[in-house]
Amino acid sequence: MNDRSDPTSPIRNREFALNGINHLALVCSDMQRTVDFYTEVLGMPLVKTLELPGGMGQHFFFGLGNGDSLAFFWFPDAPAATPGLAAPRGLPGTGMLTSGVASMNHVAFDVPEDKMDEYRRRLLDKGLEVTEIANHDDSRRTISADMHEGVFMRSMYFFDPDGILLEFACWSNAGKALAGNQRNDVLEPAVH
Repeated sequence: MNDRSDPTSPIRNREFALNGINHLALVCSDMQRTVDFYTEVLGMPLVKTLELPGGMGQHFFFGLGNGDSLAFFWFPDAPAATPGLAAPRGLPGTGMLTSGVASMNHVAFDVPEDKMDEYRRRLLDKGLEVTEIANHDDSRRTISADMHEGVFMRSMYFFDPDGILLEFACWSNAGKALAGNQRNDVLEPAVH
């Protein structure tokens, strides 16, 4: 792993001009419940719906902004969820965060730092179980009870109706420089 000792220097992908996540596709057990949660609770617009051929299911896209989407498949014969294998069993701090190799542990949505407390209150008011706001740092525990200069990210976690772990996160302090210095331009084409 590359430990970045100078977070102010540009971080560039030297292979591909990646502009972000086009979409992340997950699987839900009930598309209507998923639509209700993501549009009504989280306020995401439903931007595209597809009925898959041959009755195979549905594929819906929710807008995240910046051209990015969160997508869901619904398959009528999908296997049941497997918490602890395909996803965490519990919220961070419960000791049940582990998930299997090649699984998706959680989805983190970038939110404004000055909205963290307000957004937590709003999620709680909507009836969701939400963690306290975590101050991620480089300490031994990787979390601080207090905000300090070493905190690089703040976040809170909650579940969607299918048990998909979601996170509202924001870069803070040195994390802002780290995030802000990422570049999508390709400096030197890779030689293959």
